[in-house]
Amino acid sequence: MPVRRQRVARGRAADAARRRGSRTARGGAAIGVDLGGTKIALGLVDRAGTVLESERLPTRADRPASAVIADIAACVEERWADRLAPTDPLGVGVAGQVDAAGTVLFGPNLHWSRVPLRADLARRLRRPVAVLNDVQAATFGEWQHGAGRGLNDVVCLFVGTGVGGGIVAGGALQHGATGSAGELGHLTVQRNGRKCRCPNSGCLEAYAGGWAIAERAREAVGHAPSRGAQLLRLAGSAEAISSATVEQAFRAADPLARELVDETMSYLTCGLVSIVNAVNPAAIVLGGGVLEGFLERIPSLARDVRARALRAAAAGLRIVPAALGGTSGLVGAAAFARGRGAA
Repeated sequence: MPVRRQRVARGRAADAARRRGSRTARGGAAIGVDLGGTKIALGLVDRAGTVLESERLPTRADRPASAVIADIAACVEERWADRLAPTDPLGVGVAGQVDAAGTVLFGPNLHWSRVPLRADLARRLRRPVAVLNDVQAATFGEWQHGAGRGLNDVVCLFVGTGVGGGIVAGGALQHGATGSAGELGHLTVQRNGRKCRCPNSGCLEAYAGGWAIAERAREAVGHAPSRGAQLLRLAGSAEAISSATVEQAFRAADPLARELVDETMSYLTCGLVSIVNAVNPAAIVLGGGVLEGFLERIPSLARDVRARALRAAAAGLRIVPAALGGTSGLVGAAAFARGRGAA
């Protein structure tokens, strides 16, 4: 069955980049892959971090892992085989826990357990492959080619449906003893607090993640339906309220939505202060779908963090939005594979 593809981001700039890429000598690029539970984003990435061409496939995670891996390999072969030298690598950022061998130990959105992703792709494609966690890949991308470029100590925090992070310290991406370094969404910000989707309670994600914002909003509407009238009107029902609904209501100056957003920023401040004091980065890069909806709040968030963190740890600290947007994962995976770790 042919691989179904949907071309993305075509336009004059993308066409020009593609033409430039087609004139380059064979080799020198890398393939980046951002593998999630619903979609697979793939891109041909040059050494400057420019995405020359990109593709998007549905993951269809209800299938066996082997079928998903076969789709990735087929797309790479069909789209870019004539543009790649045998030594040009492929990097994959995958939503899950990844060990040093590139095995996906647990991918909840993919329904994967102990899938040897690196080994399978290397065998199919006969080229170097590196695999790492998707947020670590996005962190690597922002460090090498985005908002953290030129710095040796950077923390990235991505707030979407969940909250993930990555740490660059001393000029190296930190993996930890078992590959799970950077799970910053599971810092405890409230003792005996809200139940998280991990085994713990009171995690930053349980207050600031998209699923948690929606959960808090639904509870608030249940307690005071009159205050939640705008949220109910936008969503259609209490059960349908999402973090996007909260953003919409916030833009419409709804008092309850404003309260929910203020609380979310307060919890993020708590988490970021702990990160600053523990890691002492030169910059914190903030991204993800939830934060992209509230970019105007980043300056005030930064002021609050600097005011509450240890003075020495916050000296010279920059807190900035991510620069690469939705391409940070595949750009980072390609850069990681090119520079380190591909085997």
